[in-house]
Amino acid sequence: MNRREFLASAVAASSGPVLLGMTRKADDPNPVIGIGEHRYQCFHNWGELPDNLAWQTTHNVAIDSSGLVYITHQGIGNLMDTVLVFDPKGKFVRSFGKEWHGGGHGIEIRKEGNQEFVYLSNTWNKWKLVKTTLTGELVWAFGRPECPEYENPKTPYNPTNVSWLPDGGFTVGDGYGSNYMLNFDKNARLQQVFGGSGKQLGKLATPHGQWFDNRNPNQPVLIVCDRANHRLQTFTLDGKPIRATEPDQIVFFPAHAKTRGEVLLVADLHARISLFDAQNKPIVHLGEDKPWREKVVASLGKGMTPIRTQPKEWPAGKFVHPHDACFDAQGNIFVVEWVATGRITFLKKVA
Repeated sequence: MNRREFLASAVAASSGPVLLGMTRKADDPNPVIGIGEHRYQCFHNWGELPDNLAWQTTHNVAIDSSGLVYITHQGIGNLMDTVLVFDPKGKFVRSFGKEWHGGGHGIEIRKEGNQEFVYLSNTWNKWKLVKTTLTGELVWAFGRPECPEYENPKTPYNPTNVSWLPDGGFTVGDGYGSNYMLNFDKNARLQQVFGGSGKQLGKLATPHGQWFDNRNPNQPVLIVCDRANHRLQTFTLDGKPIRATEPDQIVFFPAHAKTRGEVLLVADLHARISLFDAQNKPIVHLGEDKPWREKVVASLGKGMTPIRTQPKEWPAGKFVHPHDACFDAQGNIFVVEWVATGRITFLKKVA
């Protein structure tokens, strides 16, 4: 992620609901945001780090079946583990992955048989895709894919996120590389490549995150966060494009997507978390505040001091750059932001 790309994406207006929700008073450190049954109390700076660890640009989050929370950070600074694990109350449990320092990005967890596994996309590292146990023991690691699209060694390959396929395979988005989507089978063998660079339907610009959407069981689809095109795209599971949202109308700069029940959650790097219903209509944009969003994006301009480096400027109940978010089993939301000092927000469901 760089300032030039982010600034080029800036937009001044939005459509759909513009909703901050409710708070008890303006200086409340834990305000309630949202509407109706989608109301959440904000607890910023969640998670207690041990003295020997410090956040180095937080990126993504996943939760295992026991409720443990796994956070990745990129690793910009002193050598340390890439994945940090906490219990549901924020107490540090363990960490692993020094060998991926500097490349920490996407993380997802899946149960396979009787065991759960961590899948990592280490964007700027030699091993681009990694599978481990929950405690970090390596199962496999892969570099560049072997296929015609990447036959030229100068063709960039920097995957950003992983999502699941119902047959046990998984999909990888080459978000910081060549804008392809890659389907792998359950044995991590490449099966299909689709997408590629462009603005037309089926083409992509920074497919930064994606998710298997089974809310309509009669037509499961893949939702792709087509970030630099400022839209969400929907594909069949074998890569045929179905539809795309109008640029800058539904999302601004979508980073990743998840579902729970009939709700689609999208972390938008332009300072908000969006929830959509089963028809993909906006329910609420959590943290939405147009003047704040414009200030955050403008601060990435040349000669400016980015707000992402100034924690004292971050108001409670608002976000800076949400990079990933996920629901826990109770419907609470964990938000991880692309900020220099790291920031995890626990959104406790209150309705």
